[in-house]
Amino acid sequence: MRTGPFPEALRAALAARGLALHRVRHRLAQRGIHVGVTSLSYWQRGVRRPDRPESLRAVSALEDVLELPEHALTRLLGPRAAADHPVSRTLRALVGPDSVLERLLAELEAPQDGGLHTVLQYERVEIDRARHLASREAQHVVRAHRDGVDRYVAIHCGEPGCDTAAVRVLGLDNCRTGRVRRAPEAGVVVAELLFDARLAAGETAVLRYRFEDGTGEPSHEYFRGFTYAGGSYTLQVCFDRTALPVRCRRFGRPSAQAPPRYADSLTLNAYGTVHVVEPQIRPGHVGVAWDWN
Repeated sequence: MRTGPFPEALRAALAARGLALHRVRHRLAQRGIHVGVTSLSYWQRGVRRPDRPESLRAVSALEDVLELPEHALTRLLGPRAAADHPVSRTLRALVGPDSVLERLLAELEAPQDGGLHTVLQYERVEIDRARHLASREAQHVVRAHRDGVDRYVAIHCGEPGCDTAAVRVLGLDNCRTGRVRRAPEAGVVVAELLFDARLAAGETAVLRYRFEDGTGEPSHEYFRGFTYAGGSYTLQVCFDRTALPVRCRRFGRPSAQAPPRYADSLTLNAYGTVHVVEPQIRPGHVGVAWDWN
C-alpha cells in the first residue's frame, strides 16, 4: 500500500477485506457512486487507469469501503496519464528488430498503437490432411481507447515457402477488407479490416475475418503475439482426422528471441481438436506446438 503500483495495492486491499467485486460495486452504489464490475476488474488488473473525475471519486469512495486511510489509493495514481489504454510493449520487442512486419505496417500508415485493444478473441486454425495451415478464422471484440478508430489491422504469418499471392483475406462480419500488403520473402500478409463507422473512445466493435492459405511447408506450431495486457484469448487448432499429430503442447514466450516455455501435453478430442485459453492476455506469444509421426 505504501509503494504501489495502484493495481497491486487495490488487489491487496480487496484480498485483505475478502470482498468480491459485485459486493464492492453494491457498497459504492449505497454511497451514490456507480461503477461497473468490469471497470473495477480493469483497475485491479492494470488494464485501465481511473483517470476521469467520476472514476477518481469512485477511488476515494473505495478507500472508505475498504477501510483504508484517506488518499491511500488516490496518491498511487500520480499525474494523469496522457491516454487511458492498456500497458503495452513495442512491436519491435515482440517480433525483433528490422522486421518486414514493421515495413508492411508503415506502408499501411498503421501506428504501433492502433487505438484498439482486445476484450475477447477467439481464433480457429485448420490444419489439412497434407499438414498445411489451411486457414485461420478469428472473431474479436475490441474496444477503442481513443477517438476516430476506423479499422483493425490483421497479420498472417505463413509457413516457410508460403505463397503470399495465393493467401486470401475475407472480412466476414462487421468489417470489409481494405488494403492488403504482402512480403513473399517472409511469408507475411497484412490486411486492413475496415469498420462501417469511426469508433469513439470506449466504444466496442465485433468483427470476424479469415485468412485462407494452404501453402508452404507442413505446419508444426501456431501462435498469436500480443503487445499489450488485458482481455482474453482462446485458440483452437483443428486437425484433419485422417492426419493427426502424435503430440500437442501449449507454449509461451515473451518475445520472438526468447526460447519457448512448454507446458504439459494437450489431449486431442474425438473431433481432432485441441485448444488453449488465456483468461488474461499478457505481452508475448501464446501458442500450440505439435509433433508429426
